[in-house]
Amino acid sequence: MNRPRIAAVQMTSGLDVRANLDAARALLAEAARRGAILAVLPENFAFMGRSEAERREVVERIDDGPIQEGIAEAARKAGLWVIAGTTPVALDDDDRPANACLVYDDRGRRVARYDKIHLFDVDIPGRDEGYRESANAAPGLEPVVVETPAGKVGLSVCYDLRFPELYRRLVGQGAEILSVPAAFTAPTGRAHWEVLLRARAIEDLCFVAAAAQAGFHPNGRETYGDSLVADYWGRVLARRPRGTGVVVAELDREGQRRTREGFPALSHRVLE
Repeated sequence: MNRPRIAAVQMTSGLDVRANLDAARALLAEAARRGAILAVLPENFAFMGRSEAERREVVERIDDGPIQEGIAEAARKAGLWVIAGTTPVALDDDDRPANACLVYDDRGRRVARYDKIHLFDVDIPGRDEGYRESANAAPGLEPVVVETPAGKVGLSVCYDLRFPELYRRLVGQGAEILSVPAAFTAPTGRAHWEVLLRARAIEDLCFVAAAAQAGFHPNGRETYGDSLVADYWGRVLARRPRGTGVVVAELDREGQRRTREGFPALSHRVLE
């Protein structure tokens, strides 16, 4: 399939898991109706709590719980591959959960899991706003690439976007598409979101599908939004700056192949 269609879903998730799941199901169904074969949900799609600690209240064991069951069912009903943003998943060797990105095929089977590696422990410059994600989440260790009908997808989450070495590892494992579910803050989003996404696309000659949280949440937090799909040359194919909805774009896989052959920057790397 040389021109598959993929979707990035934009949400404004809140405190009610059931309501968030209902919204995600409806948006995934819309993505399927618009011809997408793969869709990306944003980080924390099922729950945006008032604190990181509150997120522990919705932690699930792997392959067990209403959030995972709900998205598996949505994928199956829509006949759609789903990269399910993130949800907190319990670990056996740490009392903190992983911020896990789970991937489901079009039959609702979980086919991959990526635990967010880079955790958001920062104070926002010029703002009385700070985050300590590592206090209530354990970091992942391994990059993950999953083969899908749209192509090989390298998985990442939000703050990972600032670490280009991760994406080099993903490309080294065969990634052709990079997924970036996110809940970027409004100040950092205005400053860096688009330029970082396009940089990752350009330097890795990959498509990028970025699914964002957007707007004001019941917990008082404002997220940036601007979900988009970019191509391997850094061109933005489709975007949704604000509000909830679905961004769908067609991927020119043959164009990507020709560009990687004729502009072989990836093979010119000297330093690893």
